[in-house]
Amino acid sequence: MRFRFTTIFLALLAALLGAGVLAVGAFASTGGAAGPSAGSTGTTSTSTPATKIPKSAIATWFGPGFYGQHTACGQTLTPATVGVANRKLPCGTLVKVTYHGQGLTVPVVDRGPYANGADWDLTAAAAQALGIEETVRVATAIVGAVPNTPSLGLPSVAPAAALTGGAVAAG
Repeated sequence: MRFRFTTIFLALLAALLGAGVLAVGAFASTGGAAGPSAGSTGTTSTSTPATKIPKSAIATWFGPGFYGQHTACGQTLTPATVGVANRKLPCGTLVKVTYHGQGLTVPVVDRGPYANGADWDLTAAAAQALGIEETVRVATAIVGAVPNTPSLGLPSVAPAAALTGGAVAAG
């Protein structure tokens, strides 16, 4: 199951790179907790991260009790959402989280955590992909940013499904 989540997330990153949406070293134009405004173009700026993060920090995870609710960044949390909550970083900031030699790059999709003295709160899908089942110490690094959109953190739709509006013929 861990392999599947990692594969889905890597496919999402590849799709963002291919579409020219991923801007490494830039911050999302929203830069904060609110979702994009009606007039937002989704473009990124070239500013550098103003917030320093520790290289090693405590992480928890959240999910099942919050599914269907909106995150502080404007996404609807689902079991497939791969992301992290942080109190200071702008929405869309990409953070590489490493635990026991396994790394995963995730976007900031929410504010928090608010329990256990933690610095990071991974979504259940991100925690599962890294094999995290409890409060742990992880290595972290800011690696870039993407625009904050309502679908941030969700796996991309397969190309065949996108072309047919989600319907895929059985083979």
